[in-house]
Amino acid sequence: MTTPEGILDFIAELTWDDLPPQVRRQSKLCLLDLIGVGAGGAGTKLSRIIRDYSALDMGGALPMMFDGRGASVSGVALAGGMTIDALDGHDGFNPAKGHAGCGVLPALYGLAQELGDVSGQEFLLCLTLGYELACRTAMAQHASVPDYHTSGAWVAVAVAGLAARLMGLDRAQTAHAMGIAEYHGPRSQMMRCIDHPTMLKDGSGWGAMCGVSAARLAARGFTGAPALTLSTDHWRDLGDTWLICQQYFKPYPVCRWAQAPIAAVLDLQKRHGFDSRAITGLHIVSFHESVRLGTKQVTTTEEAQYSTSFPCALALVHGTVLPEHVAEAALDHPEVQRLSSILTMGEDAAANKAFPNRRMARAEITLAAGDRLQSDWFEPEWDPTDPPSKEDLEAKFFNYAGPVLGQARSQAIHRAVETLGHTASAQPLLDLLAQPIS
Repeated sequence: MTTPEGILDFIAELTWDDLPPQVRRQSKLCLLDLIGVGAGGAGTKLSRIIRDYSALDMGGALPMMFDGRGASVSGVALAGGMTIDALDGHDGFNPAKGHAGCGVLPALYGLAQELGDVSGQEFLLCLTLGYELACRTAMAQHASVPDYHTSGAWVAVAVAGLAARLMGLDRAQTAHAMGIAEYHGPRSQMMRCIDHPTMLKDGSGWGAMCGVSAARLAARGFTGAPALTLSTDHWRDLGDTWLICQQYFKPYPVCRWAQAPIAAVLDLQKRHGFDSRAITGLHIVSFHESVRLGTKQVTTTEEAQYSTSFPCALALVHGTVLPEHVAEAALDHPEVQRLSSILTMGEDAAANKAFPNRRMARAEITLAAGDRLQSDWFEPEWDPTDPPSKEDLEAKFFNYAGPVLGQARSQAIHRAVETLGHTASAQPLLDLLAQPIS
C-alpha cells in the first residue's frame, strides 16, 4: 500500500516522462472536452450569477474563464468549476459517482494564471495528477461514510495537492493543505440536488475553491489534521494504474443516470421508425438513482439536466440531446413536455445491484396503433470500456464551443490543446480561455 508519505512524494516528484503515451493523449482529450462543456455552460444563468459574485465579492486581478473580469485565484476556481458544472456534459468516474475534471481544471487554470510560468507539459501533468488524486480520494471517502457526497468533497483534497505542487510547498505543508481541504471540503448530500434540481449542482466549484484556499492557507503556516483519505488501500497502485484513462465521457449534456434510458428509447425509435407523436405510453426500468431523477414538467435547465423523463422526451423528438435543447428558452416545447409528462419509471433489482459501476436501463413504448415495444438492456454510451474516438470528442467540442465562442476561437483552442505538450508555456491557451464571450 502506498503510504501518505509516498503519496506526498508522488505529488512532488511526478514528471512528464512518467506518463505513458496513452495517459498523455487522454489528458488532452479530457481537457478539450471540459473546455467545450465550460463554453456551453457559460451561457447559463447559473454561470452568470457565479461570475458576477466572484468578480464583486472575491475580487482580484486574475481573469475568470470565458469572462475576462478579475477575481482572486479562489474566485476564479469557484466561477470556473460552477460554469463547467452548469452544463452536465463533463466526464466522470463510475466508482465515484462523480466528476474529477470539472473542479480540477478551473483550479489549475487559476493557479497557472497566478504563477504565469507554467509550461504546457506541466499543465497537462497537473491535470493528470488532479484526476489521480481526486478519483482515489473519492473511492476512499465513499468507502468510509454512509452519505453520497458531491464531487466537491473529494475534489477539494485533490486540488489542494496539485496546488501545493505548483506553489512549491514542502511535504509537511502539502499534507496540511490536503488535511485542511478534506476537513472543510463541501460534503453536500448529492441526492438532495437530485430530488430538488437547483443551481447547487455537484459542488465542484466549491471544492475547487476550497482546495486552492487550503493550499494558500498551508503556505502561510495554517495547519490541518491529517487527511484520512490518504491512509487507505485505494492508493496501492498509484503510478501504475492511471484512473484518468477510466473516465467516461457524455454524449448528452444531462445526468449520466439518464443516458442509458436515452440510448434505450433511441434504439426503439431507430428500429421501429415511429414518430414521437405516435407514442401513447413510455416506461423506463432502471436503477434507483435514475428513478429519483423524477422531475417531469421542467421550467429550468437544472431541472432538465437532472431528469430522466425530460431528456428521453427530447431524444425522441429531436433524435439527440444537445445543449440548445436543455437551454431555458427551449424548455416549453409542447411535444417534449407531453412525452415527459406521460413517462413512468420503475426499479429493477439487477440494475440496482450493478450500480454504480454499471448504469443499466431498458425502455417500453406503447404506440397509438396498439404496438407495445420493449428494448434490450442498455448502458450509457462512451463508457471507458467502449470509449468515444478522438474524432467523436472533437466533434462534441465544436458542437458545444462553436455556437458560443465562434469557429475561429474554437479552432484556436483546439490547436492550443493539441500542441500543449510541446509548448514552453500554457499561457496562449489560458489567454484563449480568459477572453470574454461577445
